[in-house]
Amino acid sequence: MSEVAPRFSLPRWRITRWLADAGADVPDEIRVALIGSLYGTLPIFAGGVINTVAVSLLIALRIPTLPFILWCAFEVVCCVMRLAVLLVSQRQAAKGLPTPTDLYLLLGVAWAAGVGFGTFISLTSGDWVVATLACLSAAAMVGGICFRNFGAPRMAGVMIFLTLGACCFAAPFLGEPIMLIVFMQIPFYLFSMSRATYKLNAMLVSTMRAEREHEFHARHDMLTGLQNRAGLAKTFDARSPQQAGAGRLALIYLDLDGFKAINDTHGHMAGDRLLQLVAERLRGLVRAGDFAARIGGDEFIVLSEQTETAQLLSFGERLIREISLPYELDNRHAVTVGASIGIALAPEHGTDMTSLLTAADAALYQAKSKGKSRCVVARQGESELTFATSRPVPQLQ
Repeated sequence: MSEVAPRFSLPRWRITRWLADAGADVPDEIRVALIGSLYGTLPIFAGGVINTVAVSLLIALRIPTLPFILWCAFEVVCCVMRLAVLLVSQRQAAKGLPTPTDLYLLLGVAWAAGVGFGTFISLTSGDWVVATLACLSAAAMVGGICFRNFGAPRMAGVMIFLTLGACCFAAPFLGEPIMLIVFMQIPFYLFSMSRATYKLNAMLVSTMRAEREHEFHARHDMLTGLQNRAGLAKTFDARSPQQAGAGRLALIYLDLDGFKAINDTHGHMAGDRLLQLVAERLRGLVRAGDFAARIGGDEFIVLSEQTETAQLLSFGERLIREISLPYELDNRHAVTVGASIGIALAPEHGTDMTSLLTAADAALYQAKSKGKSRCVVARQGESELTFATSRPVPQLQ
């Protein structure tokens, strides 16, 4: 069984939802994936933590005054908390439990504010060595912020502003008119890096959409929207008795009676429309937790956790009765089509899709040979398959 990727919780607080917002039309599945990207790239995270703690410590040792000591202490506490929340989040996500995403995002913003504060006090200290070291550190952090947080472009923009904006705030206090150029440099840099972050985010969202659409098309029938054979196989693999904790499973094989005559009489477009209407009706008949598929032509499959013979016969009769009701193909044509059903059970008739389809197909053949509009449940005899057959289901006009 394939390993399930960790799922990190979406933010719940208003401020963190705003920070992590990826756009109005982004589905929740992609939002969750984008949030997960904020927890990745551990080497960049470790590099940022080591850099800011080391720089603040060295500067505090060079200028051991209260502001620099407080800055160093804040960096240590903030980075330890970020690391702790990151590890807890990864552990919780791996177990399928809620993660403290809101706290994780706010700690990232607080860390950026701490870097900006250290840059401000370093620039205004009058020590050019300290100022150079702090500014180099802040500039280096911007690249990591963009690369690590482009899944949340607003958050990346806020963090860049808090990290480098301190240069603009400090410039008027330096007594050097040449430093006022930062009022042009920093806003331009902030704008360009934020734009780059938004573009990276848009590319990521577009790629995720394409991947999900491709996966959907690979596992679904394009005509009816039901699962196709590949999607059915994947669903069966996840729910078959071979998987730990999985129970018995019924494979219901449904074949339409009289479809070819309608297709030949009214044309292939009418036939396609009829298949779509049958699929809609079938989708509405299956229980929550059951899966419907079209595996080709006028053949449909339902995977169900109903496994008692009486239940299956009753359900099969209901499927036949409802599917046999008239269909309006257009304003001029109303048609009826019948259905016959064969049912096989896992693990009685096998634990793989091929064995079950073979047994269900044999049951379907029995239903057809006995006059159609019947439901037949295969049973495992001592040496060969036996069958439990329903009464013929009358087609309602």
